[in-house]
Amino acid sequence: MTLAEMLPDLTDVPESLLDEAIWGSFLSWTRTRGISLYPAQEEASLGVLAGDNVILATPTGSGKSMVANAAHFIALAKGQRTFYTAPIKALVSEKFFALCEIFGPENVGMMTGDATVNGKAPIIAATAEIVANIALRDGADAAIDQVVMDEFHYYSEPDRGWAWQVPLLELPKAQFLLMSATLGDTAWLEKDLTARTGRATTYVGGSERPVPLDFHYVYSPVHETIEELLDAGKAPIYVVHFSQREATERAQAMTSLKIIDEETKQRIAAEIGDFKFTTTYGKELSKLLRRGIGVHHAGMLPKYRRLVEKLSQTGLLKVISGTDTLGVGINVPIRTVLMIGLAKYDGTRQRILKSREFHQIAGRAGRAGYDTEGTVVVEAPEHEIENVKLRIKATTDPKKAKKIRKKSAREGEVTWSEKTYERLTVAEPEQLNSQFRVSNSMLLNVLARHGETYEHMKHLLRTNHDTRSKQNADILTTLELFRGLLRAGLVKRHVKGRDIYGRTYHLVKELPRDFALNQPLGPFALAALSLLDPESETYTLDIISVFEAILDDPRQILKAQESAARGEEIARLKADGVEYTERMALIEEVTYPRPLEELLEQAFETFGEGNPWAKEFELSPKSIVRDMIEHAMTFSDLVATYSLARSEGVVLRYLTDAWRTLRNSVPAEYVTEELADIIEWLGALIKQVDSSLVDEWARMGDEDTPIDEETLQRELAFGVEDPEALTANPRAFTVMVRNLFFRLVEMFAFEREEQLEQIVGYLGDEAPDWAAALDDYFAEYADIDTTNAGRGREYFHVEKHDRRWTVRQTIKDPEGDNSFALVGVVDLDASDEAGEVRLEQLRVEQV
Repeated sequence: MTLAEMLPDLTDVPESLLDEAIWGSFLSWTRTRGISLYPAQEEASLGVLAGDNVILATPTGSGKSMVANAAHFIALAKGQRTFYTAPIKALVSEKFFALCEIFGPENVGMMTGDATVNGKAPIIAATAEIVANIALRDGADAAIDQVVMDEFHYYSEPDRGWAWQVPLLELPKAQFLLMSATLGDTAWLEKDLTARTGRATTYVGGSERPVPLDFHYVYSPVHETIEELLDAGKAPIYVVHFSQREATERAQAMTSLKIIDEETKQRIAAEIGDFKFTTTYGKELSKLLRRGIGVHHAGMLPKYRRLVEKLSQTGLLKVISGTDTLGVGINVPIRTVLMIGLAKYDGTRQRILKSREFHQIAGRAGRAGYDTEGTVVVEAPEHEIENVKLRIKATTDPKKAKKIRKKSAREGEVTWSEKTYERLTVAEPEQLNSQFRVSNSMLLNVLARHGETYEHMKHLLRTNHDTRSKQNADILTTLELFRGLLRAGLVKRHVKGRDIYGRTYHLVKELPRDFALNQPLGPFALAALSLLDPESETYTLDIISVFEAILDDPRQILKAQESAARGEEIARLKADGVEYTERMALIEEVTYPRPLEELLEQAFETFGEGNPWAKEFELSPKSIVRDMIEHAMTFSDLVATYSLARSEGVVLRYLTDAWRTLRNSVPAEYVTEELADIIEWLGALIKQVDSSLVDEWARMGDEDTPIDEETLQRELAFGVEDPEALTANPRAFTVMVRNLFFRLVEMFAFEREEQLEQIVGYLGDEAPDWAAALDDYFAEYADIDTTNAGRGREYFHVEKHDRRWTVRQTIKDPEGDNSFALVGVVDLDASDEAGEVRLEQLRVEQV
């Protein structure tokens, strides 16, 4: 039974007994699940029931999620709309499904800026930015009665902290539940919240954990520490790293350890069942999981992370190697946290962990209801571990002890010591610091609100949590931004003094409600389309490049592309006899492909003059989807070409953003037949790589669920009728077939015989004799056209006969003879089984 089904009928309940009825129903639900509330959970929940704001600052593992459930239930019972916010989209998605299970999918929606599902539901899981922008746009009239803000310590994040502060400033009618294990002193916040909302603010804190922690600092190598912890019965162990590469490499290194017995291996295999490990990294992960080793980091595909979490719930995985993202609310129950260090790279520099970060990670140890104690182990730096080894060896020989040459940390390396560890274990979390920031996006949202903009902005700028001097600086910035909007003609003064909404100034053109959330440079991309030449043979690809330029940069992919480009250039320069020092200087100028860079940057400069808000965002020409199309790459090809196995999740997220943007943003008059095919293919490709979101929704969904079916299909199902079948979407599958054949042509053109054999290796002896075919072709022609012209539709022909398609891909030779072709038969049933295009026959034909 869902928690929503436990809602009491309050029709005839006297007002004085309403709260008692609601609370009784909630406790009935907890009892059906065998849950007894901790005193802190009960105090916080009753505070919400009383209508108070609540600041819940209890340790990790003390059940804050249960308080959030109580808050949502109370709001639902009172007919109110409640928003749950989290710092990252992945966590919003996780929470969305968890809330669907607890309250029923008909009562839960999700908003992340690039996906909205069931957006009118009474319970919404959203990013903090979503709630902040609603608050800016609607102010006190926003349709938000309650806000549950998880991981509220993000209030202090320099880039995003504004989104945690704005709802507190602009939603005076809402009730707030602010939750984090690491808030520091909040007396000022309690006073501020009470003054703004007129509600009492209840603080529920305390350092007592339901499961206490036992801290250790060790000088043994990581693999020895893990063995000792396993022998002591301290599993499951989460080994925390500060890079995805280190986490993956550590997992591989642990395969030499005997971690589980045969019985556990069999149980893991049974739990995995028929789960499909379809990608390069998936096959590696499968081997690790079957040895009792998990991997968990943001670079993985969602379906793999979910599988690791599912297996972790069973207790079958004894060691999980991951990153510190586990400290951000991911539900993996563990007994021991093993931190390989106390220094991390934060995107700018290497530094020692903050107290808040240390306690967020350490707090994941110890499972309420399972463990009586959690264990936190911190590794000494490698050079200190080596020094301890040297001292131990020298204990039997005083002469050796005098000759010991202590090792030191590498030059420039940030290191730590046992004193650092001791300080962090007892240090209180750093104080919350205001990160309020004025932007054009903020100003435009407020300008769209009913009422006098001056008063709204005055309230924002003068009552935020900044110092007076910082507020003064923000006021000057606001005036500068506002003048820019006036000069650009985006804002005008109302001729009659005020408009019907009471505004002195109004936007000339109303912006979409989500303009600052979903590809803010979309208006520029639309304007830039008019600069393209419809007669160009690369017209469709150029449209794609325009929209790729407004997407967030997937750093790992671009870095890999740049590395590959530099490698090719070095090889070319070396072959040309260029000296080493000159080669190294020349390749500094080589970067990843940036189609239309000059055209787009000039256009963006002009666009920014009339749209000053655009200058807050960065244009970034790049070629990832275009690269895949030009070289007929599948997802696996892209991953293999650029060695991105550890970043498959990054690749998938980028391709998904690109697919949504192309599908939702390109005007119909610009959608060529080729582009329509590409959009369909890209959606099907994404669906085949990871359908976990679709599958999980389908398991929870119901014909009676009030979901916007059009939105659901657009956002989740990618246009595929049967989400399990590769061939269910004939249009997308046709593009996949075409891509495979042109991939073969490209490999043929570059005489990559080994790769040709790998692509169709499953044909065995029935595969073409590539060496002979290459000799025959290049005996007659000097090269092959692999440009966009060479992959033209006139060179590709397919006859569709039920479950067998006959394909002819003509090779475009320089003489225009068209005398060579790849001819094959596609087996659709085998393709569905393999999850990629499979051929029954293939030959190189010469006319």
